[in-house]
Amino acid sequence: MNPQRFEGQFITLTTLDVAADVAELFAISHGDEKTCNLWRYMPRGPFANAEEYAAFLHEWQATPNVVVFIVRDAASARILGTISLMSIRADHRVAELGWIWYAPAAQRTKANTEACYLLLRHCFETLHYRRMEWKCDARNAPSRAAALRLGFTFEGIFRQHMIIKGENRDTAWFAMLDNEWPQIASSFRHWLYEDGSIPLGRLIAESRSVQSGA
Repeated sequence: MNPQRFEGQFITLTTLDVAADVAELFAISHGDEKTCNLWRYMPRGPFANAEEYAAFLHEWQATPNVVVFIVRDAASARILGTISLMSIRADHRVAELGWIWYAPAAQRTKANTEACYLLLRHCFETLHYRRMEWKCDARNAPSRAAALRLGFTFEGIFRQHMIIKGENRDTAWFAMLDNEWPQIASSFRHWLYEDGSIPLGRLIAESRSVQSGA
């Protein structure tokens, strides 16, 4: 999968440039206790300094089947957070959205929703992927809620799946399939660009009810 630039109405996704991006990334993701809590359920971090963070970013960027994106505010170009396409299995047309975090100022905005929409649209509509996944620590209630809100379906808990930071991690798995995407995409577009007054999760649930005839 070749790195690309994706432009939305609210955010722009650009491929990570460690040398150019690490100082701003470190500044918005470290510095006080609230911000450092972003790393609670991440496999790595927080980091002692920008140099340590840069070393990790180089390692992560070099990981096979991973493409790391910086999420930028479309108007100001300031960095809001990161998102990765990972666990890419092109032969099976499957990938995962992961390593997602946002600075506190970007949370509860449309940034993550549009970032996910742009990458899901690319994978389903351009690459013709069959399945997109979302995985998180089973204790990470905000991430699990976000997956459901975005239209992913909960598939179960992989017990004792990993050891992260010296602790057991049970992993919650979610997925979205290509035949589900057209209606989910319509709900995304309505919420993002037409009328955001109805919660996205509710729009997606209602579209599924119509499709099933419930």
